[in-house]
Amino acid sequence: MEIKQLCFAADSLPLSVIVAAEVAGISLATDSSLPPGSSPFCVLSDGLKLQGAYVLLRFIGRIASLPNFYGATAYESSQIDEWLENAHVLSSGSEFENACKYINDYLGVRTFIVGHYLSIADIAIWSALAGVGVRWESLKKSKKYLNLVRWFNSISSEYDNVLSQVLLKYVSKKGSTGKQTSSKQGAATNNKVVTGNASDSGKSINKTTGEVDLPGAEIGKVCLRFAPEPSGYLHIGHSKAALLNQYFAQRYQGKVILRFDDTNPAKESNEFVDNIIKDVETLGINYEKVTYTSDYFPQMMEMAEKMIKQGKAYVDDTPREQMQKERMDGIESKCRSNSIEENMKLWKEMVAGSERGLQCCLRGKLNMQDPNKSVRDPVYYRCHPVPHHRIGSKYKLYPTYDFACPFVDSIEGITHALRSSEYHDRNAQYYRIQEDMELRKVEIYEFSRLNMVYTLLSKRKLLWFVQNGKVDGWDDPRFPTVQGIVRRGLKIEALIQFIVEQGASKNLNLMEWDKLWSINKKIIDPVCPRHTVVIEERRVLLTLADGPEQPFVRIIPRHKKYEGAGEKSTTYTKSIWIDYADALCISAGEQVTLMDWGNAIVKEIEKDQDGTIKKLTGILHLEGSVKTTKLKLTWLPEINELVSLSLHEFDYLITKKKLEEGEDFLDVLNPCTKKVTAALGDANMRNLKRGDILQLERKGYFRCDVPFIRPSKPIILFAIPDGRQQTVLK
Repeated sequence: MEIKQLCFAADSLPLSVIVAAEVAGISLATDSSLPPGSSPFCVLSDGLKLQGAYVLLRFIGRIASLPNFYGATAYESSQIDEWLENAHVLSSGSEFENACKYINDYLGVRTFIVGHYLSIADIAIWSALAGVGVRWESLKKSKKYLNLVRWFNSISSEYDNVLSQVLLKYVSKKGSTGKQTSSKQGAATNNKVVTGNASDSGKSINKTTGEVDLPGAEIGKVCLRFAPEPSGYLHIGHSKAALLNQYFAQRYQGKVILRFDDTNPAKESNEFVDNIIKDVETLGINYEKVTYTSDYFPQMMEMAEKMIKQGKAYVDDTPREQMQKERMDGIESKCRSNSIEENMKLWKEMVAGSERGLQCCLRGKLNMQDPNKSVRDPVYYRCHPVPHHRIGSKYKLYPTYDFACPFVDSIEGITHALRSSEYHDRNAQYYRIQEDMELRKVEIYEFSRLNMVYTLLSKRKLLWFVQNGKVDGWDDPRFPTVQGIVRRGLKIEALIQFIVEQGASKNLNLMEWDKLWSINKKIIDPVCPRHTVVIEERRVLLTLADGPEQPFVRIIPRHKKYEGAGEKSTTYTKSIWIDYADALCISAGEQVTLMDWGNAIVKEIEKDQDGTIKKLTGILHLEGSVKTTKLKLTWLPEINELVSLSLHEFDYLITKKKLEEGEDFLDVLNPCTKKVTAALGDANMRNLKRGDILQLERKGYFRCDVPFIRPSKPIILFAIPDGRQQTVLK
């Protein structure tokens, strides 16, 4: 079913409907001859009509081919509906700036209004601002609402071709709509400038949005690759690379290839391949296909032989340590002048994996005097008579990353290779090898490596923790792997926001985990259910003299501000359990508040001869005001249905924020990285599922790792940092 015609009054332009149709590529015939004040409507191809700007906008959202234009889930669609209902506030003079401030604050950690894709909510807000005209333009220049302006300009730039035409046709200089004007107000430009930041010099910056552009990129023709080595699980550093590839692919309407750089069989396995695919899908990366560098081994062997015959490569049997020294000193190898015939003879020995071949490697004949040491005859092939996890023992030699990467990038049609700036000195080598191979040049785009405080990202070092039993596996919640941080309670939306905020800059940065966990808290706090626990050790019984003789149950919300969290049953009894730490803070005769019940007065505190509190007695004082009490206590009823819990808290694996060059991580290992506390929880927690996130009242946020199985086996909950926790476990 298609839209045949959009009809509206000249004084009531449905700008958002027109913009949405243009962005979605939906052809729209318009008729602006309706009487003033008339509500817009559209005529469908079957003769049916739909009336109302936001009704039409939702219809376009549903029929458009753009991904998630009306939300990825029912929840996101409902969020979009809420934004549409309130978008009109931006056209109200008195409420305009308040609305701008609200949206600006909301966009502080977001790229789009709802979810992670452009939606009709973005279209509605963008159109409302664009339709305001001069007032919005002056606000943009005031720098009061930087987040809002960033978001507005980003959309303007991304869809410049269609939006500039719509604005040129419908938005006047005075800010009214419906009159044609020659003004280009609101239209985005694609002018480029070079940033003055030394660390980003030479990068193409979009003047409108401040975003970094890929050099020479063309819409619809960009092909990128995310190429991890299958020698471990993906960690947070890989996440940045993966998400940046996806960001540029979406921005340029291109594609991403997931390629496994499997040239080192001694370290690689199918387990890592399977889990990397799992991690990539967890991150929401939309890849075109999966390939392997090993798919191209036959072609690379042919290329190596071709380069030997062209005199561009030679076989070297210099011992490794001597070779490294000669490279550092710029001394040519004695084998560099070998004849092509001798090189081919030794190459065949390498291919056969003979004793003589094992003494050799293949090197490129580049420039041993180049100041850039990476260009000093790098190694192309080494003998490794080790079975490959995909192709078995077919090969006795394997290409190095330096040889394979430029070859496969060009052969696979990659237009831009995203690499972290730690490889900067190897860029000249990459281009020179591609040139010697006589292959199409691939543009390299550099971004800064993501480094986190108190964190090791080297897969070799992470493997040490796994092999030595310091962690429970690659998905251990103390690990910076994708599976580890998700298992600890991080939402992928938080990770995406964290990465997007950093952008594609080349500035080196050491990031705090607190920033990431603060973003995470803002996502989980509004929706996660609340439950109650009491620490099992030395818990204290408070007996209420006038408490209920028979237990009774009330049904209360699991989250007082979010109905979607559901309900829970709370049992009220004459005796209740409280934390020992709370009991220590209570004075005899003090009035306290029992959360979700009311006030009570503690009359007596019973202690043993060592001064340890053993029991409290008191009376209810439900008419008392909760505003007058100092202590707000969590409690549990004295019933058999309480569940056993095991609360796990975690700390960093090392005690130093950043390791210095050459410093051994074994010297800064944290001796205590996990603390387990036994507790009791309310009976409703029997219904928790693995992966559920909840808040334990006055204790913090937790993720359920092992749900209820039987009374003798505790539920295991992992503590989720909230961005404010600075304490070290003891």
